[in-house]
Amino acid sequence: MIIDKVFLSKLKDFGLNSYECKLWTALLSRGISTAGELSEIANVPRSRSYDVLESLEKKGFIIMKLGKPIKYIAVEPDEVIERVKKTIEKQADENINLVENIKSTNLLNELNTLYSDGIDKIDPMEFSGSFRTRENIYSHMESMIKNGTKSIIMNISETGLKRKLRSFSRLLEKASKKGVKIKVGVRGKINFNVPKHMEVRKSNINARFCIVDGKEILFMLSDDKEINANNDAGVWVNTEFFTSAIQNFFENEWKIMEKVQ
Repeated sequence: MIIDKVFLSKLKDFGLNSYECKLWTALLSRGISTAGELSEIANVPRSRSYDVLESLEKKGFIIMKLGKPIKYIAVEPDEVIERVKKTIEKQADENINLVENIKSTNLLNELNTLYSDGIDKIDPMEFSGSFRTRENIYSHMESMIKNGTKSIIMNISETGLKRKLRSFSRLLEKASKKGVKIKVGVRGKINFNVPKHMEVRKSNINARFCIVDGKEILFMLSDDKEINANNDAGVWVNTEFFTSAIQNFFENEWKIMEKVQ
């Protein structure tokens, strides 16, 4: 049986390896079959077939029929999806509980102590890093926003503002309630309402960056109109010397920017 490689790669999203994908699809095409038959159909070594079929049974993809020879029955794909969903949800809950429990142990204190001691030894020039993909950029930006105590400044595109509001709306609102001033310069037309907890003005600065407390800056290397999320890249620098210079430039431009109601 010849199966398209793209189709097989999609099946791996179910949490299956290559052999499991081949044997499962082979069984689906037969409904019920022996290990030997499936091995021949799927082109999987017979010596591996029994272990792989046992793994599929444990995952709920197939049913082992008692008798001699042992046969295997395919589970309906709709039912398999529900089982996979429940397994993922269970694992996610267990992982979340594991992480939450760490907060109540001495382990977290020990880790924080290690981090604090390590930070003291770091040369200021080492406080920089680069990020690839928008997901990683936003993860670090989220940490920056959470730690902000005085000010958050962003210069972004209109679509960038929409994305930030989807990702950080509650976080920015929480920061505002703590007294953090939020200023956002936006390139392009804004045809939607902006939250009251941030001040938004039309910017002519052709750049994308986020500055927190005048100490650290995360700036993107490309215009988001020219790249997709997977190709986005950013550079983070935690130095007041450089960051304050960029902030002063922004503040001067801010004075002449048109307010967005």
